Amino acid sequence: MKPINDMADLPVQHPEAPATAAEARGRYFNSGNAFNIKLPPVPPRIFTEEATRALAAEATGIIDCDQSAALGSEVAATTPFMLARYAVAKAGDTLELTLKTSASIWYVIKGAGELYCGEATVVVGAGDVLLLPGSVAAGLTATSDCVLWGVGNDPLMAFEGLTADLDAPAAAFVHYPAKEIARQLDLVYASDANTSTSGHALIFSAETTEHCRNISPMLTLSLNTLRPHAVQPPHRHNSAAITLAVAGDPAYTTVDGEKCHWSQWATLVTPPTAAHGHHNEGETRAEFLIVQDGGLYYRGRTMGLVNL
Repeated sequence: MKPINDMADLPVQHPEAPATAAEARGRYFNSGNAFNIKLPPVPPRIFTEEATRALAAEATGIIDCDQSAALGSEVAATTPFMLARYAVAKAGDTLELTLKTSASIWYVIKGAGELYCGEATVVVGAGDVLLLPGSVAAGLTATSDCVLWGVGNDPLMAFEGLTADLDAPAAAFVHYPAKEIARQLDLVYASDANTSTSGHALIFSAETTEHCRNISPMLTLSLNTLRPHAVQPPHRHNSAAITLAVAGDPAYTTVDGEKCHWSQWATLVTPPTAAHGHHNEGETRAEFLIVQDGGLYYRGRTMGLVNL
C-alpha cells in the first residue's frame, strides 16, 4: 500500500480500542480533510408552476416549493434553511398547519376562514399575515376557497435533529390583519426614504422579538414596495431570500445580472451573497413579501449587507 504523506488523504479515523459505546461513536478528521466539503450552490429560481397549481387546485393540500435535489438536501427545502409552500383549503375543509418548525410565516393570497392556533381562534382573509409557533397545533377551516403562502425553517430543524415539541415556543401566535398592514404601510409612505434604506418597506416584528426587530428569532419578514418606474439598486447579503410577488406589472428582479420576470403570486429564490435588485416598470406600485433567514446572520454579526 502506498504510504499516505498528505494528511488530507487520510480517511475518517475511528477509535482503535473503544471501551464504551460512547467512545465507539467518536470520529476523527484533521485540518487537511475536515473543511473540504463541497456543497452545491443555492440556485436562483422562480416558482411559477406551483403558484398556478395552487390557485387552480380542486382539493385541499400543500404544494412545496422544493429544490432539495439541487441543494443536496435530505428533506424538502427551498433554501438550505427554509421551505416555502402554497396551502390550499377548499370551502368547508379544515387544513392542518402544524409544521415541524420553530415558527412559520403565512400570507393569505385569497379566500377567508377561521384559523385556530392552540386555544386562540381568529377570522382571516386575503392580505392577512400570520406567525404560527411550530410547537402549537394550528389549522384553517375555510369558509370560502383559500390559498395561502407560507415559509418555515423546516430544513434547519431537520439539520439540527430538532422537533417542534418545545416547552417554551420560540414564537407566539400573531395575527397581522390586512387593514392594519395597509395602515402601517401608509405611515411608512408618509415619511421620506433616504439613501441608506431599501425604499419604503414595512418590517414585521412581534412582542417577543421586538428587541431584535425580527418576526421570529430566525426569520425576518418585510413587505417591500417600489413606486411606478422605480428601482431598488443592486445589493447583496449573506442571508437567503424567498420572495412572494404580490403586485407589480411589469416588474422583475435581477439576480447576478440575470432577469427574473415576476408573475403575480410566484415565489423567487435569491441565493445568499448574490447581487440582486428589483425593478418596477409598471404604472402602479409594486409590492413583494420577502422572508429571509436573516435572524441567524444578524445574531452572528455576519449579515454582510452591501449596496453595490
